[in-house]
Amino acid sequence: MMRRIAVLDAPTNLGLRPPTATSVPGCAKAPGALRDHELLARLRARDAGCLTPPRYDPGDWRPGDGVCHAREISDYSVTLADRIGAIIDRGEFPLVLGGDCSVLLGSALAMHRLGEAVGGRIGLVFVDGHSDFRHPGNASYVGAAAGEDLALVTGRGQADLAAIEGRRPYFRDVDVVVLGIRAQDEYRLDLQAAGITTRPVPALRAEGAARTAQWAHEQLADCAGYWVHIDVDVLDPAVMPAVDAPDPGGIAFAELEILLAGLVDTPHCLGVELTVFDPDYDPDGSYAAEIVNTVVAGLAPVSAPTAVPPRLLPAAPSPRRGNGRPAERPVLPAVAPVPAVAPVPAVAPVPAVAPVPGGAPVSDPAPSDNGERGGPLPSTEAGPGLLAPRGAEALPEAAEPVGPPASAGPGLLRRAPDEDPSASVGPGLLRRAPDEDPSASVGPGLLRRVSGEAQTGSDEPAASVGPGLLRRVPVADEATAPTDDATPSKPGLDIA
Repeated sequence: MMRRIAVLDAPTNLGLRPPTATSVPGCAKAPGALRDHELLARLRARDAGCLTPPRYDPGDWRPGDGVCHAREISDYSVTLADRIGAIIDRGEFPLVLGGDCSVLLGSALAMHRLGEAVGGRIGLVFVDGHSDFRHPGNASYVGAAAGEDLALVTGRGQADLAAIEGRRPYFRDVDVVVLGIRAQDEYRLDLQAAGITTRPVPALRAEGAARTAQWAHEQLADCAGYWVHIDVDVLDPAVMPAVDAPDPGGIAFAELEILLAGLVDTPHCLGVELTVFDPDYDPDGSYAAEIVNTVVAGLAPVSAPTAVPPRLLPAAPSPRRGNGRPAERPVLPAVAPVPAVAPVPAVAPVPAVAPVPGGAPVSDPAPSDNGERGGPLPSTEAGPGLLAPRGAEALPEAAEPVGPPASAGPGLLRRAPDEDPSASVGPGLLRRAPDEDPSASVGPGLLRRVSGEAQTGSDEPAASVGPGLLRRVPVADEATAPTDDATPSKPGLDIA
């Protein structure tokens, strides 16, 4: 489903503990780092702006005080939900650039509002290296919302975060699919006990990223739509160390690209958020570049083909050429009395002649020593990409003049209409030269014939033949034509 992508920055770091006593988490810089690698231009996305978070200041917070920055996160989540809802109301596809995983609270609030408006449930595909399922029921204390976001959005935890606007839970347990957690995740058994569907990395790899995405669709078939959360720590630290909590055993960039493409390739996917990338651990920007490449390729199904860079999507042929003919290569009817041209790699002793398979170089032919054209065709072995006619069969003549000679581009056979002998020949077509002008040039990949009447006894040089082409001259007088001088002057085949 083609939708315009709208990129919204949510550079919050309020949900993480400080790396040191005197520093703050660097993931707030992630949106800017990704934009520096032309993310919006490559996606051809609308810039939906930036939602600036409150200042990071843990103050005198101590373990046991609940979630740090809870009030600030709650207020920020309400505003973020407003911005996401406005994007969806415009018919656009939101891409939210975090920030830490606490941005999920704002996305979840927006999805709950949307589900209420449409009278259906909204699901969540949670792609993360960790379950983020810590809550007061399974831990001695809580503190960092980015390590508790899945618990909070499923209604577990303190009410000022788990029940904003009185909505609780934002997602039901049965409407959540967790992908990419490590097999040894601390809370994996709690997820199972809650009935939350999970597929850790070993199972994801065994099934494959594409089939895992399809499987996630099926798990949420009863939902009106779903949101996708991606924490880049789902990637293995060998390829993505620029996160706050790297954990071995993750997936590769290629797997994430395939997984993302499969998840968004449906109108039921309502949006995506990207979290936890920390540019402080990426001094040369190489990890940011990899993330951008992966996101651009992964989101191609949302707005393909225009959103995909050339290196990622091979150019498809235009449905119509400039001459108004279809670009595909149809089977053309034979132009009497010229036999039909069949696209085959070699020529048997039949009048049909095929264009050489693409790209094989053939030198221009040189005239024979006696300066004459005609005579039987010698039997010649053909090298790669060349045509090897056998015998002395001559092509029948077509006496119908077609006007001034015209060049022909690569590809197809075209005869000029009788009523417009001066019409030009577009790329990919063949034009027959009039009998009175045997010297017209022929473009690459095409056959050009010259009438016998104009060639008999002529001292004119032969018309040039483009790379990979065959040129034959019809026989005017079989009895007087030489038979031993028609040898190629260069590598290639000169049949004259």
